[in-house]
Amino acid sequence: MEPNVFYTPNAPCPNAFVPQAVTAGNFIFVSGTAGSDISTGKLVEGGYEAQVTQAFKNVKTILEDAGSSMDKVVKITVFMVSGADPDFSVINRVYSTFFPKVTPARSAPQVMPFPGGILFSVECIAVI
Repeated sequence: MEPNVFYTPNAPCPNAFVPQAVTAGNFIFVSGTAGSDISTGKLVEGGYEAQVTQAFKNVKTILEDAGSSMDKVVKITVFMVSGADPDFSVINRVYSTFFPKVTPARSAPQVMPFPGGILFSVECIAVI
């Protein structure tokens, strides 16, 4: 099973050292993805909920362009800046719109602030 770097021009790239995703066999491993707007390369405006929503849209685009989809996600990790969503109400509301039927295994560690005002990042593993 040979790993292959995957990029799509339809989603923002994390940075020059981190690929959007890596495929191996029939799996895709999506790197940590923030709520950046593809057209500007900057974080979306509107605060935490807007960043969460955009981050999930970016992951959805990466998965679909790689031949997968949100309903094939088996594991997801969401990284939230500590205190940004103390009762998880925002993440759970947005999460349920992207995973209305089958919910993948999930971890949700709270982290120290990311650079550049990022309040949320998400990574996942999905079947292709």
